[in-house]
Amino acid sequence: MTVDQMVEKVRAKFGGSDLSVFPQKLAVQVNLTGKITGVFYIEVLDGRLSVMPYEYIDRDAAISVTMTNLTKLIGGKMTFAEAVKGGKLTVEGNEDAVLMLDKF
Repeated sequence: MTVDQMVEKVRAKFGGSDLSVFPQKLAVQVNLTGKITGVFYIEVLDGRLSVMPYEYIDRDAAISVTMTNLTKLIGGKMTFAEAVKGGKLTVEGNEDAVLMLDKF
């Protein structure tokens, strides 16, 4: 899977979610590590979701995760809390912002 395909997968998975549980702004940059590397961001701003294949400078947090573990997260086989606790995902910045992604 490419980074662009993962961006589309995340967009499709979370696009229909109820975003009212999120604050006015939540921005998490995803840094893919391992065999497939790349970067994209997930942003909720004023109830709207954006998933774009770019770095996000004014982010709440950045996570580093392999494509395999991100696929498990997106597929519901692992929560963000489990990934952080198990060392499958590292967080730079506001860990609480990352854990909010479990609400998707």
